[in-house]
Amino acid sequence: MALFITDQCTNCDMCVPECPNQAIFEGEKFYEIDVERCTECVGFYEHQTCVNVCPIECIEPHPEYRETHAKLLEKFHGLNLFHRS
Repeated sequence: MALFITDQCTNCDMCVPECPNQAIFEGEKFYEIDVERCTECVGFYEHQTCVNVCPIECIEPHPEYRETHAKLLEKFHGLNLFHRS
């Protein structure tokens, strides 16, 4: 599943450089996550780096985008062709 940034976001900029898929961008009021690019760091890290650095814990699983680990890994490979075996 993709992640979602709630309206509690303070635009602290901590999450943006941590995203290996460049899925986090500045929205109209606060940062947002592109669900087509978010792999929850599958393929890169054991844990979601944006969640780890968020000082106010406003990053949650997206309620509308539930994906299996296999689907997230497939998305990772599609976004990062150089990682294919």
